[in-house]
Amino acid sequence: MADLSTTIAGVSLPNLFFNASGVWCQHESELKDLLDSASGSLITKSATYEYREGNPSPRYQPLPHGSINSMGLPNEGYEYYLNYAKHYDYSNAKPLFVSLSGLSLQDNVKMVEKFAEANLPCVLEVNFSCPNVPGKPQLGYDMEAMENALQTLAPIIKKPFGIKLPPYFDIAHFDAVAAIVNKFDNLAYVTCVNSVGNGLAIDFETETAVIKPKDGFGGLGGQMILNTALANVNAFYRRLSPGKQVIGVGGVTSGKEAFLHVLAGASAVQVGTQLKEEGPSFFARVKKELEEIMQAKGYKSLSDFRGKVKTL
Repeated sequence: MADLSTTIAGVSLPNLFFNASGVWCQHESELKDLLDSASGSLITKSATYEYREGNPSPRYQPLPHGSINSMGLPNEGYEYYLNYAKHYDYSNAKPLFVSLSGLSLQDNVKMVEKFAEANLPCVLEVNFSCPNVPGKPQLGYDMEAMENALQTLAPIIKKPFGIKLPPYFDIAHFDAVAAIVNKFDNLAYVTCVNSVGNGLAIDFETETAVIKPKDGFGGLGGQMILNTALANVNAFYRRLSPGKQVIGVGGVTSGKEAFLHVLAGASAVQVGTQLKEEGPSFFARVKKELEEIMQAKGYKSLSDFRGKVKTL
């Protein structure tokens, strides 16, 4: 039997799969669905300091090879997720991850201070990569601001934590971001990638953008971003200091893509578009498919092939 268990930021997951923050995780009812599913963990919706309605609809649209969205960080406000974390049953085999996405460094500081005061076993993931808040640039593309934010947040968080990154497309950017991440001992992992920002989908018949916010511009996800996601996973796997990890997200529709993420270096795999389209039953399917792939290839555990992609 293939062993799909893994460890992230010092906590054990019975298997490597969970939701990408933003999908099936805004409300407690959705989080319960994830708990009842075959996922190995769950992460909450990226929380801002206060409740956000998000961008106007339509703001999500499936596409032939993925999706486009400009959700605009709809969420219940951080206190909702802090309360959820305070009442979470940590005897559950699935560890809880909590995503924070303050609209300013000051908001992030206030939120992480409250979580630090609560001293909970959950793992924080700070989102440096939302491309869909009008007027707010992605922190992950501003190296100086990102390092400054980490210098402020890491000592407050104290425990191992992660950051969610946007996709990078330049080797120099992989080098620069990895150098920053490697400076912070308790920055345990990076999640990559968030959606590929500012794509545009147009309906051929109506000659109209398919989503409303930002004149139709939105983040691309799903199968079409698989190769970009794999490149980012592998680039950071190669560059991060020993002990730091990568969570892969982007383009996973089956066990095959999950296998490729691990082969590129991922220690866990998050799923967005396919979860949105298929629902939490997806986890049972993808788990079974990956087990079958590993058995066919003779791999007994994820560590047998993690990061071992061959090059020509």
